[in-house]
Amino acid sequence: MRRTAESPHVVLALSDDLDLLPFLVELWRPRIGASALGDHYAPAPVLAGIDPAAFLSELGCVHRAARLWDGADRTDPLTQAEIAARRVEAADGLIVPTAPNSDDRRAGGVAVLARHLNPSSTLVNASWQPGSGLELPPSFLRPAPDALEEWRARLEPVTASRSCPVTDKGVSSVVWQTRRPLHPERLADALPTVMAGVVRSRGHLWLCSRPEAVMAWRSAGAHLELREADRWLEPETESEWRAASPQRRTLASWFWHDYYGERRNDITFTGTGLDPDRLCSALDAALLDDTELSLGSDGWADFPDPLLGDVPG
Repeated sequence: MRRTAESPHVVLALSDDLDLLPFLVELWRPRIGASALGDHYAPAPVLAGIDPAAFLSELGCVHRAARLWDGADRTDPLTQAEIAARRVEAADGLIVPTAPNSDDRRAGGVAVLARHLNPSSTLVNASWQPGSGLELPPSFLRPAPDALEEWRARLEPVTASRSCPVTDKGVSSVVWQTRRPLHPERLADALPTVMAGVVRSRGHLWLCSRPEAVMAWRSAGAHLELREADRWLEPETESEWRAASPQRRTLASWFWHDYYGERRNDITFTGTGLDPDRLCSALDAALLDDTELSLGSDGWADFPDPLLGDVPG
């Protein structure tokens, strides 16, 4: 943070038990009877340092769970892999240290992976020695415009895909988007094909078994989370439109369809050796066909849902 009028800067070193974006939104939230922090300080970019060895170890850990404070009294535990991915995705600047005068392939691979997880961030490959200083880009010390709205927008369950189109060191990202709802049983059957080689994936789904719900999709390492995160915006729900972020409203208007509304599937997959055609074909095969689509939500309720419900019979 920095004073809005002049120096000095204030550096907050945040602990690992915080879910970063909800914490920052809460920190900057105006309070009744007290001046807002934003009246005195302007947020600078959020920086994250990545230890390559520790980061890869955390991405491979899905058995150890921890709770992060996210502004709520009760939170569900998250895997270490999910926590590691969230730290990278929340940062505006990523610092990956490398040993001087060495070809550190692990650090290079982690830097590429971090770039795919957060394409809009500024990546710094820092070669440094103990006792020496690390010179950061000037942009890391400047106020971040509209930071609060950006943090809120990233917490929305419906967001725009952010993917890195470049394949480097075997790491690539694949974006899958479509308007039709998914058949839950066929999606479950497709998961082994879809998730092969995937290190991180995130996005949202339209699942026919829950037609009114925005289904959040997150995977990190070998762990996949699919949960009901919100409701789709409807034309008559004025209060829900007002409560949504400007980005959510813009996206809803941009993608609006007379029949589907804002409903759509949008997931970004990042990993090594991904086959885009194979991955997308497996997901496309899980979509409802014309006959199933014509049944409407009443007919879809009879479809078995091994992902979020019980299988009939």
